[in-house]
Amino acid sequence: MGRCAIQIVMGPAGSGKSTYCTTLQEHAANLTGARRRTIHVANLDPAADASYYQTAFDVKDLISVEEVMEELGLGPNGALIYCMEYLLENLDWLHNELENLGEDDYLLLDCPGQVELYTHVPVMRRISDRLHQWGYEHVASVFCVDAAFLTDTSKFLSGSLLSLTAMIALELPHVNILTKCDLMDEQEVERILNYGSATQLWQVDQDRNSLIHSASTTAALSSTPTTLEPEETDNEVAAKANLPHMRRLEARRRSRHRLTDAICQLLDDYSMVSFASLNILDEDSVEHILATVDHVLQYGEDLEVRGADEYGDGPDDDDE
Repeated sequence: MGRCAIQIVMGPAGSGKSTYCTTLQEHAANLTGARRRTIHVANLDPAADASYYQTAFDVKDLISVEEVMEELGLGPNGALIYCMEYLLENLDWLHNELENLGEDDYLLLDCPGQVELYTHVPVMRRISDRLHQWGYEHVASVFCVDAAFLTDTSKFLSGSLLSLTAMIALELPHVNILTKCDLMDEQEVERILNYGSATQLWQVDQDRNSLIHSASTTAALSSTPTTLEPEETDNEVAAKANLPHMRRLEARRRSRHRLTDAICQLLDDYSMVSFASLNILDEDSVEHILATVDHVLQYGEDLEVRGADEYGDGPDDDDE
């Protein structure tokens, strides 16, 4: 039995994992000729609704969060942990489902977003290790981050750290994807991604949120007049009088962010995290994402070359 290529799709709750899987499945179905392929999607989140896409299999057929909450009286998070540990104890179920797929098939595993499954409860690491033991060589992790995080640098850095956590925990070929770019201003997304430096992005955010960035206080920084100019407004006078206090507050605010500065420097020094943007309304963007992950997976390098007739695109016999 052959071994299919597998994407392990991860990301925080609400980051667009299911939409990503649905988009790739529909995009592949619309390809023609030698590029045509079938992308299967499997749900590994026992708390998720898998009605968005056509499922190859669903973990909720094995166990679901709703059942565990009702029978054991656990809360949502506790029930999720219980379900994933139950899956680990019954990985034969997953193995049997995977064996139904052929060697030329392509599978997306839509996974839960809770970070504890990658840290102190290493469920996903054990699943990825078992995939390798079963002979699945073409496996890659895909981490989704909501593009709305770009509007808040702290959130964007947090998303970068989450993706780094998954990357380190799974030790798989890895792609980070910025989802929901269709809901953002395209130029703003490109502007932020073009920084190419977490430190630079953070410094720009610091300058924007500075307590002493107004025009009047900026002017006061360059000179400290001893007499009041006639044209000065009441606001300018108040700003200059309050400037020493504002400087102290600004210094204190920046000192609290030294850890963030160090994290940004770490990300920059090792070039650990980068993102590819996904706009589900742009076919070129979807194709670029698929090609990027294919390259990481090395998908298609060992597939047999098939003629057009095998895809149903060749001339009909009746036409000859």
